[in-house]
This record gives sequence, C-alpha cells and structure tokens, in this order.
Amino acid sequence: MKLCTQAPSFPLFRPSGDRCLLAIYGQDVDVAVNEKVRRITALLNQDRKQGIEEVVPSYSSLAVFYDPEQISLQALSTFLRACEQDVSKAQIRESRTITIPVCYGGEFGPDIEDVARHNQLGIAEVIKRHGNALYRIFALGFAPGFCYLGGLDSGLHIPRLETPRTLVPAGSVGIAGGQTGIYPQDSPGGWRIIGRTPLTLFAADRAEPCPYRAGDSLRFQAVDKATFYEILSTEHQ
Repeated sequence: MKLCTQAPSFPLFRPSGDRCLLAIYGQDVDVAVNEKVRRITALLNQDRKQGIEEVVPSYSSLAVFYDPEQISLQALSTFLRACEQDVSKAQIRESRTITIPVCYGGEFGPDIEDVARHNQLGIAEVIKRHGNALYRIFALGFAPGFCYLGGLDSGLHIPRLETPRTLVPAGSVGIAGGQTGIYPQDSPGGWRIIGRTPLTLFAADRAEPCPYRAGDSLRFQAVDKATFYEILSTEHQ
C-alpha cells in the first residue's frame, strides 16, 4: 500500500518553549517567502501588539517571543494570520546594494585553492564567479552583523571544514556548502576562507552598527593588497 504524503500548508505555527511561537512560511531559501517574513516582521514592530516582546526573522520563518500572561498562544497565532492580509501596509526601508571590497587569496584567503581544486577551477575563475553574483541578505545571525547570503554560484559550492578553526579574523569572507558570508568579528568558524574585507562590518557604537540589513543585497569587489591596507587605514582613523 502506498502512503499518501501531503505537502504542508503554510504558515505553520509551532511552540518553541513556553514563551516563543515559531511561524514558518516556507521550506526553501526563496526570495518571495523571505520578503513576506521581512514584511510581517516590520508590521509586528511598527504596531507592537500587547504581549509581544521580540520578533526574530530568519530565511523562511520568524520567532515571536511573547508574554503568555498578556497574550495566549492561540490569540498570537490568530493575529499572525491576520498580518498576512496586511503585508502591503508594512513600512519597510527600500533595499540597497552594498559593495564589499575583498582581497582574495594569499594570507587573507587560505582556503581559496581548496575551493578551486574542489570545483576544478582556476583561482582567477573562483574570484571572478564570486564577484559576479549579486547576493541577497536573507538573515542576520550567529554573531552580530553576520549575514546569510543567497545567490552563490553553484560552481563554488564546497563542504565546510571538517575541523573548524578556533579563530577566524574579522572581515574574513568564506564559503560553506552553498552559502557565502563574512565574519564581522574575530570568532571560531568552519567556513572555507577565500578572502578578507578591510571594512568594519559591526560596531556597537555606531548609529547603525551594521552597514546592511536583511533584504539588502551585497556585491563583492576584488581589490589588491595595497588597496586593502589603504581602506583599512581609513576605517581606523
């Protein structure tokens, strides 16, 4: 006898602990789904319903932290369903495209040869392909300012390191699986490092700690070592 499997109907609402509701709007890394998540997040933040404490968006879902003494799980689920009808009313900032200078290879990209070898490409082709794409920021997380990007050329995919490094320098640009991203701070990490940007991507004392938000796009621009240090010196003036 064949089992009939039915595709899930979205959104799905799942409790996550006793003070959080996970609202799931899709299963894949999809721009349209991510845009819905971004707009519903904006709606919740611009007209914060009593009992909602924090909203944390991701690729295709958002976590809504709430006070169960002020709003019930059922009432919160009903409210979120209603928000879907009002996504056009969300007040969101227009998406921007930010260019990130990167010095590829050498001391700044110790794993670029592995990426090239794994994909049977030359290093120059890895740099070209990585810089040619326009990457959407689907989510921020892991560390302050760390952006999860969609749009990596399939010819650059590579598994993450089997043993993560205990220290990855701030500004390092890496690839893991089908994703690329930038480490905004010194931290451990298992992504394959192919370059580094001289920009300071997170600073808590700035009016806007990060130069980008979810929904923006990034483009990487290759620079030589001299330009890298020139920009670096300007960043620390």
